Amino acid sequence: MRVTAREALAEAERRLAAAGVETPRVDAEWLVAHRLGTTRTGLAARLDDEVAGLEPLLVRREAREPLAYVLGEWGFRRLTLRTDSRALVPRPETETLVERALALAAGIDRPRILDVGVGSGAIALALRDERPGAQVTGVDVSREALSLARENAERLGLDVELREGDGAEVSAEGWDLVVANPPYVGDVEGLQPELGFEPGVALIGSGEHERLARAAQTRFLVFETGDDQPLEVAAMLERLGYADVAVTADLTGRDRVVEGRRP
Repeated sequence: MRVTAREALAEAERRLAAAGVETPRVDAEWLVAHRLGTTRTGLAARLDDEVAGLEPLLVRREAREPLAYVLGEWGFRRLTLRTDSRALVPRPETETLVERALALAAGIDRPRILDVGVGSGAIALALRDERPGAQVTGVDVSREALSLARENAERLGLDVELREGDGAEVSAEGWDLVVANPPYVGDVEGLQPELGFEPGVALIGSGEHERLARAAQTRFLVFETGDDQPLEVAAMLERLGYADVAVTADLTGRDRVVEGRRP
C-alpha cells in the first residue's frame, strides 16, 4: 500500500501523541524527513512523496526511546554527531557550557582543555572545532562512550585525545580549562521515560561537582548543573577558594552553567 509523507505524518503524530510524547508533531516530522533523506524544513516540498520504512523507527519512538537514538544522529552547535545508547543525548543547554568555555579560553594561546565525562564527544569536539589550536582531551570511565566519541572524532576529522579513566584524577594533572557535565540526577523514577534509555553512569550521581572542583588543577573550571543546583554549586566553588564565580543561564533562560577561576 502506497503511503504518502502527508499520510505518514498524520498517523505518526497520532500514535506519538497517544504514547505521551511531548512534541508528537515535531518528532513525526523528524522521523518522516529522515526516511525521505531530507530535513524538517525540506519536508514541506515532499508531502506527496511515498515514504517507506517508517514503522520500525516509529515503534521505537512510541516506546519512548530518545529521538536522537532512533535517528542515529543529532546536531550540536556546528556538528552532526552519531548518537546511540552508549552515551547521553547531546542537549541544547550544554551548548551554553561550550559558549562559556570558549569565552574563558579566548585569551589563552593553545589552551589545554579537559572535558570530563566526554560521552559522545559533543563538548570536546565542539571546542576543538571552534577553537583552532586548542589541545583538547576527553576522559570517561565508560569504554562504550569512548568508542562512540572516537567514531565521532574520526567521522568529523577532529583531533582530540581520548582517555579512559577517572576524571578527577586526570583533572589534577594541570590544565588551562576543565569542563564537565557530571552526573547529577538523583533517580530517573518519575522523570521522562526517555531518560531510562540513557546510560545511568553518565546520568545518575551526586557529589561529583565538588569532587572534581577539589581535585582540578586548572586556571578555569566550568560546570553544567541541574535545575536546582546552580546556586549550591556556585557557593561550593567560593567555599573552595575559586574566584570570579559566575552563573550563566541556558537558552531557555534557566540558570545552568557555573564557572570559577583558580586564584
